[in-house]
Amino acid sequence: MICGLKVCAVLPAYNAARTVARTVECIDRAVVDRILVVDDASTDETREVTRRLGVDYAFHSSNRGYGGNQKTCYALALATGADIVVMLHPDYQYEPRLLPALAHMVASGVYDVSIGSRILGHGALAGGMPRYKYVSNRALTLVQNILIGQKLSEYHTGYRAFSRKVLETLPLLANSDDFLFDNQMLVQCHVWGFRIAEVSCPTRYFPEASSINFQRSVAYGLGTLAVSGAALGSRLGLGGPAFLRRPARDNDRLSVASIRKLIAETNLPVGTTP
Repeated sequence: MICGLKVCAVLPAYNAARTVARTVECIDRAVVDRILVVDDASTDETREVTRRLGVDYAFHSSNRGYGGNQKTCYALALATGADIVVMLHPDYQYEPRLLPALAHMVASGVYDVSIGSRILGHGALAGGMPRYKYVSNRALTLVQNILIGQKLSEYHTGYRAFSRKVLETLPLLANSDDFLFDNQMLVQCHVWGFRIAEVSCPTRYFPEASSINFQRSVAYGLGTLAVSGAALGSRLGLGGPAFLRRPARDNDRLSVASIRKLIAETNLPVGTTP
């Protein structure tokens, strides 16, 4: 708990058996009230490892995609009464010890969102980020900042903290169930006027860390440009897709009803009753 606010860390997992324990062990439980791991129908031993960690968990009966996993994460976190939710990839690529810093940025009331940036400082290449990914990240971010009207160092991090208000306001159910979810969510935060902070975060690239291949990286890059183009259209008053529709439709926001629907095919986290 920070400043009287409940903090929940959510870890969207897929084939993370070799890294999820290391990630969880480095999270400061003096700050985090609950840790929730949601496994997206992994084909390795992620579920068996997770059960031994002493954390809350939910297991999808079928693969719903990276974005679909996060929808479950945030819905269940809200159901526990969390005031601040921190999303951290369980592949140990990001530094778990920085979680209190991200949570404090939101708890201060100065910001609504904080992200762990691999680009601030010199941690990306030093941590082993492939050079083509670094160059692509910088190029995409430059174009996105221009199109969106924002000024972030990156849009592609897997380390983010959100206030409860953010998660209850944005039409997250209208977002992609795949990797574009993250990008759409940051664009939504900007369009809805939420204040975004960045914290420098070193990164680690190693064989066990998750990473999409070159072909999917290209598809993702093109997708992010489409998301940014939609944001530009919204800025110019040309309308936009459902994920940018304001005000958000009730059935596109996380709610008690949507939580129940999302968990219809999952096991409830231990000790959680939405």
